[in-house]
Amino acid sequence: MRILYVDGIIENVRKPRNITNVERLMVDTGAEYTWVPEDILKTIGVQVSKKDVPFLMANGQPITRDIGYAIIRVEEFETVDEVVFAKKGDLKLLGSRTLEGFAAMVDPRRKKLVASGPILAA
Repeated sequence: MRILYVDGIIENVRKPRNITNVERLMVDTGAEYTWVPEDILKTIGVQVSKKDVPFLMANGQPITRDIGYAIIRVEEFETVDEVVFAKKGDLKLLGSRTLEGFAAMVDPRRKKLVASGPILAA
């Protein structure tokens, strides 16, 4: 499957009028978190909630990054999620937790996000 990129909107949870566009987020179902450049998150006032969270990169390198909370929108999908303050050289990613919050999945044939169906309840 080709790599899927989407454009999104990031909004500050605490200050809902502070929003910005983020272009070309790579949809990565193998990544748990959504990664957004730290300068974008700081520009709209997203606060660090968790400092120096450990991550293991695909190449085996351990790193740490800060995490905050934001509203994420892509097309008709919206959710509140933890976002990683990505540093220079990090990829911009839309991770699996955000996809789950969207109740969306990747349609590889149409190369787009689609609703994953009804949300299961007890």
